[in-house]
Amino acid sequence: MTPQPNPEAGAAVKAADRDHVFHSWSAQELIDPLAVAGAEGSHFWDYDGRRYLDFSSGLVYTNVGYQHPKIVAAIQEQAARMTTFAPAFAVEARSEAARLIAERTPGDLDKIFFTNGGADAVEHAIRMARLHTGRPKVLSAYRSYHGGTQQAVNITGDPRRWASDSGTAGVVRFWAPYLYRSRFHAETEEQECARALEHLETTIAFEGPSTVAAVILETIPGTAGIMVPPPGYLAGVREICDQHGIVFVLDEVMAGFGRTGEWFAADLFGVTPDLLTFAKGVNSGYVPLGGVAISGAIAETFGKRPYPGGLTYSGHPLACAAAVATIGVMAEEGVVENAARLGESVVGPELRALAERHPSVGEVRGVGMFWALELVRDRATREPLVPYNAAGEANAPMAAFAAAAKKGGLWPFVNMNRTHVVPPCNISEAELKEGLAALDSALSVADEYTR
Repeated sequence: MTPQPNPEAGAAVKAADRDHVFHSWSAQELIDPLAVAGAEGSHFWDYDGRRYLDFSSGLVYTNVGYQHPKIVAAIQEQAARMTTFAPAFAVEARSEAARLIAERTPGDLDKIFFTNGGADAVEHAIRMARLHTGRPKVLSAYRSYHGGTQQAVNITGDPRRWASDSGTAGVVRFWAPYLYRSRFHAETEEQECARALEHLETTIAFEGPSTVAAVILETIPGTAGIMVPPPGYLAGVREICDQHGIVFVLDEVMAGFGRTGEWFAADLFGVTPDLLTFAKGVNSGYVPLGGVAISGAIAETFGKRPYPGGLTYSGHPLACAAAVATIGVMAEEGVVENAARLGESVVGPELRALAERHPSVGEVRGVGMFWALELVRDRATREPLVPYNAAGEANAPMAAFAAAAKKGGLWPFVNMNRTHVVPPCNISEAELKEGLAALDSALSVADEYTR
């Protein structure tokens, strides 16, 4: 589609937003949301006709881009047939979505509990783990994000938790591996893996293994920095959990459904958790949907014992129809393979080349369509370009970088001192190179703040 400028309509949308919409994670009087007129594929545009290549995939969920015609048609067809129905009934769209998801999850994760999104998927996974084990504690990592609802935000390891922290609510945190900023004084991936596992074992020992219901990890942490775990780490966590009867939960809300070049990131590591949470890419965010994939052992716990949880819109027919269509599109169009191929042949090499040219780039890491650039003031000391949780003037370097990217027609995903490269998984090679060229230009602005 060719954007048609309509500033008057844009002004009306913006005015109504400012008068009535309460935005998440924001000081309401300090934000200036862009009024979006439309979107298609890997691009969106504003009411002035400016187009942006979306390197954020919305919030890392438009895995097949905006307005895919087959998914739009599936939603329309489902709305004409059955717009909604209560969750206690067997409904075709719901049953088929569950079947298709279960076919792709690792191991015996064959039962699907549907939620409205990722945060409530985490809420229910934790509830299931506690009820299954009869234990109260959950271990989660610093540098993690698991959602904004009460339990999920308490499990989260980033600063968005602080204002709502209820004294950890049975949560114990530990350090997961992150070699670039190692907490274990490691110099190699092997050292980082071994020391991180030893740290987790010690934490469990001192907490009391019989009190720990679950260990929850993002398979590859998303918002916290796309830190791909070293070989053997997730398998080691699996072994530790098995040793102590602890439920292993993998959060694949962001990493799942093709983002890493596999249907699930767990497939990269050959690991099967007991519970796996998903959302976002399951239907490219077209209608809110999330869920928990459940192992046979945990499902059996609730075979004759009621599971005390549910949602009015669990397995909503419109959302499930969108999921069925999305999974079909991904299979038919080779979307997962596209993410893997372009991640290896284009994104990785191009980002590493950018790092050679720009002193502000401290590290490049990622896989598939899931990458991060860690921006620094000084490569030698690895001092971040902005301080941890910076705001206002302290965040000026990252704000300047983001503004430069947008001026160049690239919409970036920026968090703390990082920019993430997370475009739609079906993006073309030409679009990727267009975005990477704009990123190259914007990094020159970040370079101005280096020493």
